[in-house]
Amino acid sequence: MKRIKAACLEQTIHFQLKDGIPPELAKQQVRQEYETYKAQMDRHRTQYKIIEEAEQPDGSLIIKIKRQNNTQPVGSYLE
Repeated sequence: MKRIKAACLEQTIHFQLKDGIPPELAKQQVRQEYETYKAQMDRHRTQYKIIEEAEQPDGSLIIKIKRQNNTQPVGSYLE
């Protein structure tokens, strides 16, 4: 029999600008979407660690994140 002792997802997420709206408003919406994403993980008590956050020249945002998969323990992945 085997059991998962620890599990973690590593993801690269691109928060892109929406088309058809002024650039400054689009940048604000990207930041808001990113903050909402983090708040949702906090609300669901999902453990996570943001490894890298890079704003692109067009104002979009790319993050690299390690996060808990479902309710599996994360072990030392997030240290």
